Amino acid sequence: MPQLSLMTPLGEITVSEEDGAIVALDWGRGRDQTETPLLRAARAQLHDYFDGARTGFDLPLAPYGSEFRQRVWAAMRAIPAGETRTYGDVARLLGSAPRAVGQACGDNPIPIIIPCHRITGSNGALGGYSGAEGPATKRVLLALEAGATRKGTALDEPCDPHP
Repeated sequence: MPQLSLMTPLGEITVSEEDGAIVALDWGRGRDQTETPLLRAARAQLHDYFDGARTGFDLPLAPYGSEFRQRVWAAMRAIPAGETRTYGDVARLLGSAPRAVGQACGDNPIPIIIPCHRITGSNGALGGYSGAEGPATKRVLLALEAGATRKGTALDEPCDPHP
């Protein structure tokens, strides 16, 4: 499985590709480094995201998970950058329970790109985060997006994944 690592303000992350789609984003450096057109596009979009020049991603994704988890992850991707929804909001939307939504958030194999950090607890509680430094990382991602949307840099235009 081709992987490519990149340095971010949160430390190194590794993006993995399978069958022409992104299947994982992991914290830390991957053992094998293979540049493919798709992984180069993912790296460029992630750098733009961390630079505040992009708030969304235009990459083919194929996260492995149940039908329910796929629905939760699709709901996450529909939340605009700079905004949040509670576990309860997403649960109501999907006819589910907040705990099940939280579990799907924690099992998200492509964090940042599938923005599980945009899901928070009720009454202003931040909620958990499974990546890097946990809730501290979630705060950084939310602040980054809030700053980018205030500056009007919500660039979500498509990027050719095969330059």
